[in-house]
Amino acid sequence: MEETLALKIKADYDPEGDVLYISFGEPKEADESDITEEGVIIRLREGKIIGLTILNASKRLSIGKGKGS
Repeated sequence: MEETLALKIKADYDPEGDVLYISFGEPKEADESDITEEGVIIRLREGKIIGLTILNASKRLSIGKGKGS
């Protein structure tokens, strides 16, 4: 039997800080976080990933000042 997962994903970009916030489901406060070498913060609550925070986002993604793509 195949299950379907419906998940609300919310993304907010802070151009001043050049940070992209991604939340899975309703935004919640994390109780733990890990940071990767690439500058991605993995936010956890009760051991489950609830969101990501991407530092220096415009350098990694096609957002911000219209460069790239």
